[in-house]
Amino acid sequence: MRAQDTIVHIGGYTAEAGGRAEGIVAARRDPVSGELTPLGTAAVTPSPSFLARHPASPVLYAVNELSEGQVSAFRVAPDGGLDPLGVRPTGGAEPCHLAVAPDGRHLFVANYGGGSVAVFPLDGDGVPGERSDLVRHEGHGADPQRQERAHCHMVSPDPDGGPLLAVDLGTDSIYRYDLDTASGRLVPRAPRLRTPAGTGPRHLARQPDGRRCWLVGELDGTVTGYDLTADGLHQRIRVDASGRVGHVQPSEVAVGPDGRFLYVANRGVGTVAVFALTGAAPELVAEVDTGGEWPRHFALAGGHLYVADERADMIRVFRVDPGTGVPEPVGEPVPVASPTCVRPENGR
Repeated sequence: MRAQDTIVHIGGYTAEAGGRAEGIVAARRDPVSGELTPLGTAAVTPSPSFLARHPASPVLYAVNELSEGQVSAFRVAPDGGLDPLGVRPTGGAEPCHLAVAPDGRHLFVANYGGGSVAVFPLDGDGVPGERSDLVRHEGHGADPQRQERAHCHMVSPDPDGGPLLAVDLGTDSIYRYDLDTASGRLVPRAPRLRTPAGTGPRHLARQPDGRRCWLVGELDGTVTGYDLTADGLHQRIRVDASGRVGHVQPSEVAVGPDGRFLYVANRGVGTVAVFALTGAAPELVAEVDTGGEWPRHFALAGGHLYVADERADMIRVFRVDPGTGVPEPVGEPVPVASPTCVRPENGR
């Protein structure tokens, strides 16, 4: 591996969830060209649909999206190899998202099928201990098929130490929790935010200054901006996630590192929408075709955008124009089976 190259890990669905992946794939990334070169399956593990890196230690975490959910931890070798550190049950079905606390001492997991949030303490080497808490959400939403009960879809720790945000598609809610670091238990902070009925909130992205976040609605195809304050989230603006005609099902959302642009992946129409954030409301400045119809996840890394299209079995690489924020495709799609998450090295 060349000195400047970095490692990217790719999660996906295996046969246990109807996918074609074998586990977590490692790939080499050239930070200059953006080129991605798969190195093969680094860890055989069932349906590692979402990945997270420890902020300080060379540890990668994966949810195992199964009917009896698990979380797996791996030590990351310099060449991208993964050595198992342990597997823990998440206490709920179909975990789909996870995140590490900024201080690296706790791991949070969203159980989609279980409608719950699990907490795991991490030791000094980043190894998860026994689960310290499991908080179940109650209720339902307006859609009888998708919102028949709680479906926690994302956990978002505050980089500045504020409350954890837990996004629940099934109850049209964002819950706030303070973490008691001594016990590893979550303390609910009222009030929870209730989105408009039928939104189906999926993922959110925070502005770099911490004052605002952007939430995508999987069920109604929207992007909503909220002000983040000490007493909760306050809706500021709401726009369509895509300008295309057709079934729009947003998946991932991210704010560029300088806070000027917002990126939203839209399944169904197969696009990444780019919004300028310099005005009072987000302005759609471009909507780029990804080459597939189901962009499940993407990651921004060093001036490039990596889009995982689950159904097209590929990662698409884009160079992001630093002035306009618009992604331009680079090279040919990179074949990867059933990819659902792209995780570069932290900050690289």
